[in-house]
Amino acid sequence: MAHAFIKPEVITSTALGILEQELIMSSLVWTNPGFDFAGAKDDTLTIRLPGKTTANTFPWRSDRTTDTVQLNDITEDTTTVTLDTDIYSAVALTDEELSLDISDFGSQVLRPQVRAVAEYIDASVQGMITGATYATTVAVAPATGASDDEEAKAIYNGIVEMRTALNSENVPASGRTLLMGSGVEAALLKGGFLRDASQADSDSALREATVGRLLGFDIVVSNLLPANEMYGFVRSAFVLCTRAPAVPSGATFAASQSANGLSMRWIRDYDPMKLRDRSVVSLFSGLNVVQDVSVTNTPGDLTKSLVRAVKGTYTPAPLA
Repeated sequence: MAHAFIKPEVITSTALGILEQELIMSSLVWTNPGFDFAGAKDDTLTIRLPGKTTANTFPWRSDRTTDTVQLNDITEDTTTVTLDTDIYSAVALTDEELSLDISDFGSQVLRPQVRAVAEYIDASVQGMITGATYATTVAVAPATGASDDEEAKAIYNGIVEMRTALNSENVPASGRTLLMGSGVEAALLKGGFLRDASQADSDSALREATVGRLLGFDIVVSNLLPANEMYGFVRSAFVLCTRAPAVPSGATFAASQSANGLSMRWIRDYDPMKLRDRSVVSLFSGLNVVQDVSVTNTPGDLTKSLVRAVKGTYTPAPLA
């Protein structure tokens, strides 16, 4: 009877699948499988953004001897992202644990390790989003003694303002996310503006955190956010890059994998001096905000700012 050995590539692919399921905030931002840092100076990659131009109109039934077509330039832009963080989870497994305690390596060892990495990545993305400088910030502050319905209505109107700010910058209407803290969600639920539509039976952390749609936004709630903050954005407002470290030549059981814009390396080896196995999952990461020249700038003003996203703050109404 032939032995059936599980290949390290299979295990690493499984780890990537677990990582994708565990991510919430990182699933909302731009992760491109085409990012390639090989040979990049200072570990920094320049990413080309789609070009922009303007349309014109030609005078209707005009005198073709004098009227001419107006030519416009296509303006391309770039942003950069730098790999600067080595994220890993390493655990040691004794002979006794492997022999007597661990019956399912995937669920008892691999999943907690990958979840730890996912939580670190999500926290990093949260820090990028909450720490960014936004071109537009909408402040919601209901009046003293406001009822639950009045508070929810004030937040709703604030979301309308956030939507308008994105519209004014010609940010695509599709794929918009409104990421909010638990306090904003609670106020909207009390006022009847949200119906809790979270997918509790889903194996995806992102689906579990999604509580419906409102004003063209997919509503996602995260406890990583300050409770009374919210952010409306499209995926391309923030960029996250990951790269799997190379498999070391001395590793006998290891593999690196990439899929859906995410990468990971898994290594498992044995330490004979301490009679224990070691399992290590790791990846390199880098992230950045994407800034553009605002379409509302005066002609010739090439100042860039974060316009693909807008921030909202909510101050609960003081008691009367």
